[in-house]
Amino acid sequence: MKLAIKGFDHMSLVDWDGMVAATLYLPSCNFRCPYCHNAGLVLLPDQYETISLNDVLSYVTEHNDFLDGVCITGGEPCMHKDLPDLIRALRETGMRIKLDTNGSFPDMLERLIADGRVDYVAMDVKAPLDFESYARSAGITDRRIFNKVRESIDILMDGQIDYEFRTTVVPALHRASDMKLIAEQIKGARRYVIQNYVARETLDPDFMDESPYNAERLNEFKKMVGRKVDECIIRGKVDV
Repeated sequence: MKLAIKGFDHMSLVDWDGMVAATLYLPSCNFRCPYCHNAGLVLLPDQYETISLNDVLSYVTEHNDFLDGVCITGGEPCMHKDLPDLIRALRETGMRIKLDTNGSFPDMLERLIADGRVDYVAMDVKAPLDFESYARSAGITDRRIFNKVRESIDILMDGQIDYEFRTTVVPALHRASDMKLIAEQIKGARRYVIQNYVARETLDPDFMDESPYNAERLNEFKKMVGRKVDECIIRGKVDV
C-alpha cells in the first residue's frame, strides 16, 4: 500500500462524538478553502514525516481496550485509491471507522459504504449548494467537482450509514441567509453540525485576522437550522 499517513493522534475525545478515537491524517486535498487550518497537509504534505502503518496497527491493537475506533481525516481521504486497503487493515484490529470527507469523491464514498468499510461519515457542506458560493468557500473552479458534492449528499441522505453534515461558519463567508439556505437544501438530514471557526495557520493568511461568531449568533443559527434537520449541534470553542 502506497498511501502515506502524515499525522497520528493516539487518542482524541473530540473527533468522534461520544467515542474515544485515534485519528489519522492523510495528505493532499482537491479543495483550497481559504480558512483551512491544515494548510501544510494540503499544500506541502511532503514536509511531514510518513508514519508507518505497522506502527499505527500495533498501537490500536495494543490499546483496543479503550479505543472505540479510528477517525480518518486529511486533507481529503477519498482522493486516495488505497483508502479501502487502509480501512481494511484497521478494521481487522477490531476498530470502528469514521471518515471525514469534503464529498467530492462520491464513487469512493459509495464503494466504502456498500462494502461496509465505514461506520460513520462526517461530510463538510462548505456553503449553500450553488457553484458560486462553493467556489468562494472551497476554492474550486471546476463545476464538475461541485456536482459531485451534491451527489455525495444524496448518497448519505438516501442510505443507511450514520452520518453528519457540518459547516465551519466563517463570518466573511457565511451569513444568516447562507445558513438558512443550507438548512433548506439538506432538509431532513439526520444531523447538522455548526462548527465555530478558529483562525489557525489558515491557507489564506488574510483569514488569520477573522474573528469567529459569538455564542449568541451561533445559537441563532442553530435555532434556525434545527427546524429543518433531525438534530443540530454547535461544535468547537465558543466565545460569549
